[in-house]
Amino acid sequence: MDAGMNKPFSLLYPDAERRGGGMEYSAGALADLGFNEWFDMKNASLPEFMSSDAEVIRYRCATVGDVMDVPEALAVLKKCVPIMSDVGDVRRLASEAESADEYLYSMTEVELYVSLIETLKAGLLPLRERFSSEAMKALCERVSLLSESEYYKEINRRLEELTHRVREIRSVTIGVNLDRTLSPESAGILSVGNETFKSGTSLERILRLDRSKDETTFISPLVKAAHSLSDPEREGLAKSVLSALGDVFKTSFKSWRRIVQTYVLENTDFLFAILPEIEFLTKAGQFLSSLRERGVALTFPKISEESGKFTASGLVNPRIALLTEGDMVPNDVTFDGVGVWVVTGPNRGGKSVFTCAVGQAAVMTSLGLPVCAESLEIDPCDNVFCHFPTSEEDTVDKGRLGEECSRLSDILSKVTKDSLVLLDESLSSTGSEEASAIAEEVVASLSVIGCRTVFSTHLHALAASTASINGRVAPMEGKTVDTLVADITSGERSFKVVRRAPEGRSFAADVAAKYGLSMDDVLKKVRNG
Repeated sequence: MDAGMNKPFSLLYPDAERRGGGMEYSAGALADLGFNEWFDMKNASLPEFMSSDAEVIRYRCATVGDVMDVPEALAVLKKCVPIMSDVGDVRRLASEAESADEYLYSMTEVELYVSLIETLKAGLLPLRERFSSEAMKALCERVSLLSESEYYKEINRRLEELTHRVREIRSVTIGVNLDRTLSPESAGILSVGNETFKSGTSLERILRLDRSKDETTFISPLVKAAHSLSDPEREGLAKSVLSALGDVFKTSFKSWRRIVQTYVLENTDFLFAILPEIEFLTKAGQFLSSLRERGVALTFPKISEESGKFTASGLVNPRIALLTEGDMVPNDVTFDGVGVWVVTGPNRGGKSVFTCAVGQAAVMTSLGLPVCAESLEIDPCDNVFCHFPTSEEDTVDKGRLGEECSRLSDILSKVTKDSLVLLDESLSSTGSEEASAIAEEVVASLSVIGCRTVFSTHLHALAASTASINGRVAPMEGKTVDTLVADITSGERSFKVVRRAPEGRSFAADVAAKYGLSMDDVLKKVRNG
């Protein structure tokens, strides 16, 4: 076999040194941003595929681009996942099996490998001229080498021979030695056949004990019919027959297993090694196809070497795009010259949707996926931290404020200048004066750390204090803190987030009107009785 077949291979990493490890993205952040719903995987966890390595991201973007542009390839990869999962199940069963059954599992494993190679050969090789990525071209080359090799032809020949011998067995002829009292002394298989025996009920055949005219008819059943056996009896019969069959085919299977070890494990095991990658690509393909069907703009990010770069235009939230009908409102955002954005605006005005969209774009970049935007230039994040509202059940011991502060403290102990921090309605469990004071300390700390931060909040006092925060952090070379507002146009929510100073008032009147609790609404109800 070609020496190159033994080299490490990956669809997602340009070389072995960059493969594995992943990033320390918290499961909570990925769940908050919706990724656990879209990437529910059996053979890997999503953080394993996160990367801030620009070369890895570019390599992966090319692979994902092929999967998107050649949908037939996605269909082929989807077919491979259950086959490779079956290989893993067979391996596990073989390790637990008795020696007699182990040979049958070995044959089944090779059958699955052959099925896998044939699926890839028939599905991918006709598409190879349409691929542009290094990964998909390399996969086609490996499949071509495997399927055209003399080793593969030999293993197919042996597989056909053995499966014909084993799969076509429909009966065995058993010989039993009796002692002088007609008690069984020993028994064993005399031959195997591809025809089933028939039950004999004729009294005449029983009396003359003559089988010469029909050797496929019982003159008397040795045991009761299988459907009338108890489970222990059926299991005992099956084990006895399988054990004997294992002995019959042991010589053939021993040589067969040597072929498995020298061929399958050395030359096709790379496919099993990339099962998690193939599963990831199929999940990514399904996710991106759903977004395309909703008319979402998808673009591969431009990876920047400028520290802290994040400039997006036409950014949308994929979760909203997939869950709601109607047009999506895109937004622009940049961290050029700004480290912390404080976002204010009315309830249900789009603050949280915008905050999540920024995080989702960062995660999709780290995964090597196109983002939901018209364009994005980004310095990849080393982590994304989310501080979103939690359920009341999580706060019984410490109280809501204590729980919020504890989580914030944990984030601040891990964040670096290359991280992205998303805070959504944090510190909403306490009075606005106390919450604003704590929030100012948090924002000032994040500014000095130098990470990119979006803080969507109802705390208008925090937004109004950005000038004083900037003055405080300037001597420590903290990044600028600035404000965005979820806009209202002609009294209606526009869901556009624009850069401007907050209006210096809360949106309580807007909320009151929404629920019919403005004075005009209440008095109208009273008058109309």
